[in-house]
Amino acid sequence: MDVLKFDIEGAKKGMIQHLIKYNYIKSEKVISAMLKVDRVNFVPKEYMADAYSDYPLSIGFKQTISAPSIVGLMTEVLDIRENDKILEIGCGSGYQAAILAEIAIKGKIYTVERIPELIEITKEKLKKYNNIEILPGDGYYGYKEEAPYDKIIVTAAPVEIPGPLIEQLKTGGKMVIPVGGRYLQNLILAEKISQTKIKKTILCGCTFVPLISFSKKE
Repeated sequence: MDVLKFDIEGAKKGMIQHLIKYNYIKSEKVISAMLKVDRVNFVPKEYMADAYSDYPLSIGFKQTISAPSIVGLMTEVLDIRENDKILEIGCGSGYQAAILAEIAIKGKIYTVERIPELIEITKEKLKKYNNIEILPGDGYYGYKEEAPYDKIIVTAAPVEIPGPLIEQLKTGGKMVIPVGGRYLQNLILAEKISQTKIKKTILCGCTFVPLISFSKKE
């Protein structure tokens, strides 16, 4: 299908209506952010016709852009505030970071990516956002230089929640993260009640690419 021959705005609004209908997104701020950030700008050209479909798409380098429903749900459960300092593990295409940046307009998003080629591609896509910083590195260990964070979002799956990410989350903060094996995980909301207590809520089953560490075998 030629993406130029169908109604882009209509398709985008249809995607948002689908997410609202099935309760993936509810709040005005998340709906507004997902309308502002056009998924078509974050997918490879060969998949542009599928940009508003509710499933993940390949972005190369064995990575994917998550389904809009998962992006919406993860954003919604974090309850992003405009001044939040947010750590994202796995910048990927930049789509999720852009949505966070539209909500945390007075805050800062630090997004860690291990694949140099993706960093270069994504920098260009996110250049209009002065509240996003893309960092090369090992996401398993977070980014302690700017810790603690109000919110942490992880877009690749470890077999368990990495200790460094728990340490870098502010008390009272929230983390959303897929946890499990290579092919099936649970999406978990982890709330840091105190320095020693984490409340975990399973949101749904999911499938993410594995979180690969330079120094750990996942």
